[in-house]
Amino acid sequence: MRELDPTRTAVVGVHWQHEVVSPDGVFGPFFAEQVARHRVASYAAQVATAMRTAGGLVVLTRVAHRPGYPDLIANTPSFAMVRERQAFLEGAPKARIVDELAPEAGDVVITHVRLGGFFGSELDTVLRGRGVQTVLFTGVATNLSVMNTVFEAVNHGYRPVVVSDACTAATDDTHRASLETLGQLGDVVSTAEVVDRLSR
Repeated sequence: MRELDPTRTAVVGVHWQHEVVSPDGVFGPFFAEQVARHRVASYAAQVATAMRTAGGLVVLTRVAHRPGYPDLIANTPSFAMVRERQAFLEGAPKARIVDELAPEAGDVVITHVRLGGFFGSELDTVLRGRGVQTVLFTGVATNLSVMNTVFEAVNHGYRPVVVSDACTAATDDTHRASLETLGQLGDVVSTAEVVDRLSR
């Protein structure tokens, strides 16, 4: 991995919400066990802390819908389930970001309503406003929202770096296969490598 200039680097934490990573969340049955078993949130928190300490930007993306879901197009089974289960409602406890990744002063929270963090949001504006060129990614799920947001980052001209142990999917095999694909677009590194580079 090339050196990381904190003034030109941000970390984007994708969907660290109770609805996604907690056992009682709408998608918890798919991801919560993997998140807990691999201590993924802990690794993501280490990356965020290292980025703040180095003076870089921490961004957290979250899904949140208005009551009645006027902003939801249920064109996939997952989106339909969100409406059926009344999930991701703005202000609801399960729509909150988990405590381990809770935003701190200076962090930016991006709210969106589709699969990736760039679509229909101000994420690109925020990153460009800070002069960001390299984006580190953590989050859930590697093969879905993380991958989609990485693809969008590439299309917007950013250099992507995926933190392998700070992401997960529903199965280890799915996670590994996703990392192989993402490795064709940019660096795939560990939390330890990121912390080491940012601390230099």
